[in-house]
Amino acid sequence: MTRMFNPPHPGEVLREYLGEMTVTEAAMRLGVARVTLQRMVNGAAGISPDMAYRLAAAFGTSPELWAGMQLQYDLYEAGKLARPVIERITA
Repeated sequence: MTRMFNPPHPGEVLREYLGEMTVTEAAMRLGVARVTLQRMVNGAAGISPDMAYRLAAAFGTSPELWAGMQLQYDLYEAGKLARPVIERITA
């Protein structure tokens, strides 16, 4: 998987996919609570595997697209954190 520099939160991409559709309408069509979808679109919540399948079905994409965006975002954010020095384990 290619790593992006500062990848967008998948919720930003989802907002583009929604276009003029309201979050309320999209949540109803996806079968989720409005607040759940709103948190994703606002970048306050990630996209779960279940949601990746729902979005893939709704937009004609693949669940891997949504899960991959979430993974890239999570790895980028985790990479910004301070880490302890870890010695390599050899057998």
